[in-house]
Amino acid sequence: MERVLKLASQRAVVIFSVSSCCMCHTIKTLFCDLGVNPAIYELDQDPKGKEMERALVRLLGRNPPVPAVFIGGQLVGPTDKVMSLHLGGNLIPLLREAGAIWL
Repeated sequence: MERVLKLASQRAVVIFSVSSCCMCHTIKTLFCDLGVNPAIYELDQDPKGKEMERALVRLLGRNPPVPAVFIGGQLVGPTDKVMSLHLGGNLIPLLREAGAIWL
């Protein structure tokens, strides 16, 4: 858990992902299209990925726990939460506040 929270606080936007997950790809594409340069941690390619995945399951209360998005060090959640923020017009202000974009 400590590793996940430390990594999540080191950049404005952090995405924990699995390289073969289509929803992870969608979220990564969304942030890149918005001009964000997120830190992306591919759990299936990290030696401590399984440990981080278990921590994310505990944080999110769901399995699989990816994609897991942190903005400004705070857990935003998986795809449905991010898309709800985006469609509601709240994602871009949150990204500005975190210093992830300067539009």
